[in-house]
Amino acid sequence: MKKPSRDTSRPADTRKGKPRRGETDPAGDDLPIIHGAVPSREVLLRFIAENPDRASKREIAKAFGLKGEARVELKDVLRALEDDGLVQKSRKTLTRPGALPSVAVLDITTRDKDGELIARPAEWADELGVAPAVAIRQSSSDRAKGKAPVGGLGDRVLAKVFPAKDRAGPAYTARVIKILDKRRNAMLGVFRETPGGGGRLMPIDRRDEEMLIDSADRAEAKDGDLVEAEIARSSRFGLPRGKVLSVIGSVASEKAISMIAIHAHGIPHIFPPSVLAEVETVKLAGMSHREDWRDLPLITIDPADAKDHDDAVYAEPDTSPDNPGGVIVTVAIADVSWYVRPKSQLDREAVKRGNSVYFPDRVVPMLPERISNDLCSLREGVDRPALAVRMVFSKEGRKAGHTFHRIMMRSAAKLSYAQAQAAIDGAPDDKTGPLLETILKPLWHAYDVLKRGRDRRQPLELDMPERKILLKPDGTVDRVFIPERLDAHKLIEEMMIQANVAAAETLEKKRQPLVYRVHDAPALSKQEALREFLATIGINMAKGGQLRSNSFNGILASALDTPHQTMVNEMVLRSQSQAIYSPENIGHFGLNLLKYAHFTSPIRRYADLIVHRALIGSLGLGEGGITPDEEAALDDIAAEISTFERRAMAAERDTVNRLIAHHLAGRIGEEFDGRVSGVTKAGLFVALPQFGADGFVPVSTLGRDYYIYDEAHQALSGEKTGLGYRLGDAVLVKLVEAVPLAGALRFEMLSEGREMPTATRSFHKTTRRGKKQPGTRARRGRR
Repeated sequence: MKKPSRDTSRPADTRKGKPRRGETDPAGDDLPIIHGAVPSREVLLRFIAENPDRASKREIAKAFGLKGEARVELKDVLRALEDDGLVQKSRKTLTRPGALPSVAVLDITTRDKDGELIARPAEWADELGVAPAVAIRQSSSDRAKGKAPVGGLGDRVLAKVFPAKDRAGPAYTARVIKILDKRRNAMLGVFRETPGGGGRLMPIDRRDEEMLIDSADRAEAKDGDLVEAEIARSSRFGLPRGKVLSVIGSVASEKAISMIAIHAHGIPHIFPPSVLAEVETVKLAGMSHREDWRDLPLITIDPADAKDHDDAVYAEPDTSPDNPGGVIVTVAIADVSWYVRPKSQLDREAVKRGNSVYFPDRVVPMLPERISNDLCSLREGVDRPALAVRMVFSKEGRKAGHTFHRIMMRSAAKLSYAQAQAAIDGAPDDKTGPLLETILKPLWHAYDVLKRGRDRRQPLELDMPERKILLKPDGTVDRVFIPERLDAHKLIEEMMIQANVAAAETLEKKRQPLVYRVHDAPALSKQEALREFLATIGINMAKGGQLRSNSFNGILASALDTPHQTMVNEMVLRSQSQAIYSPENIGHFGLNLLKYAHFTSPIRRYADLIVHRALIGSLGLGEGGITPDEEAALDDIAAEISTFERRAMAAERDTVNRLIAHHLAGRIGEEFDGRVSGVTKAGLFVALPQFGADGFVPVSTLGRDYYIYDEAHQALSGEKTGLGYRLGDAVLVKLVEAVPLAGALRFEMLSEGREMPTATRSFHKTTRRGKKQPGTRARRGRR
């Protein structure tokens, strides 16, 4: 992957010389500016919108020739824009809310009246409204050479994005860096039988068109089957005729539901023959450039149903007299970089996927099974290549040092979390009994030491239990439950975090480019929204200054064991930025770490593979190190894998929603205990804790009152009665509709609204007097 050349389409005066008094400003506007003076808010907003790749404070100051006190004044103006919600900070770069990043994954969906390709972002949050249109452009030099347009309808591309200069057309233009997925003629849909033996294909993706299927082209499809089909012939009038290519199965089955998500989000799920052929020819790892650690009793601790084991651990007391009470923790990670080399077919497919995707019934792996479940799985009693880090900690949990090693290891045991925990809790079995004193207890002692360091560091401690769906043999939902959170889980988690920190520290010390895992502090606008909400339930949040993760822990502690506990956890979570991958380090806010890089899961995350290659190259550990081409492309790689991570999360979430909707489709009319999980002008979202699902209560069904949306209080309040509903309220609802394909549930509210707080009621009076309205009037109820 080549790093794209720098775009030169911005106005010349931002690249050469400096604008003088009366000249156009660097934002390309006609507003006069004085060189060296802080420009107006309007000019700054224009510059940020039109120069997303140069919208850091440093670049803005440089563009407008600001120095000394003017830079301090600029900082204050930019902070005010953040406070007003007009810009948001991502890493060190400012963007307009809802703006596309400078590098984005786009889906080419249509053409304009002039035949130009139009794309839209592959992932776009619903709350931001309609996704912006992006015009795909080709450079003048490419046009002169007669090159074909880059990409075509249906293609998914990675592109450099620029705000459009022409305000009459699409909001953005883009230059394609590379095509990620070529157009597939096949579409996914539900086959509905029609009289005469044929049928009609109802597409899953709303962008696709319905098709008529002749009886000869329906294959073995039955009514209600989820099928893949392609257009056989088009007509000037009426729907196109299609042909069924494959029958996935009944749309009511769980297998079909996960396939809907795979297709809807464009997740590659079939390995090309060239990739599978290459896997069969890989050279097995030998002892060259490796230390022999096969006698060290490293063990794996994973979920009971895990098929791949990419991390192993071992701990022992430090016998050095200089470190009394200290421990040595060793973490070994499968050496995927030996088998997956840069520019290989395996590598191209891995970066195209970015990560493995996990559904209740299947895993869409980043790497073929022979790599992930065999050659790179740290199987018990089998020699396997690994990259290991040996970390020394003081008795207070402070890391005194670490070293990396390329090794050959042999796992001494494969344990499940529950199995290891049971042994520590006094119920060892035949396998864990012999390991208890020599391996398991030293591991738990080391974890106690590491906890002291974690407690001092105070990462963000959100209490958001993760629900798991258990399926029946036929693939339908059996039950939804919250797995018990064991010390065994926390032990592995903390040891992996420390290994990730060690990787980032080593590479930074070597001045080796890498991909960090970064997490920015919450945007000031989100902090202010959280502060306003907390004030409504009597919790104070400091204003201004640099918030740290422990500031939020204090908020969470204030809500502990109160009716607001769950609600406050959710609101704090919503206030946080999203963690991403980046070659630029800004630290990890949530973990409260200055340096952090993903190192511990190269089987399922491409970011970890890049870090492994960087370590091998910078430490001179043999073959498979990072290449100059990869180093040059880290910006693009980070943008891609961050996007693919969001794609995977969305697909997993959609599948769970569809599963639960299907599970509840036969229970229309039943009543459920729920909790208000979201408040909007249109109505209430209600979560069913026992299922981990959300449904919607339209405001029009709430009652005979005008309901006013109060954003600060996260409430819908009746104007006449003063009764209403707030985020976190326990409610009783009746299920009135379930749409499995959409993953949607609709409820009727059975609980009466409760008396709103005094602040909310005074807000109603303020509204009626015609003064400033912090809320919005919702539609009148019809019932």
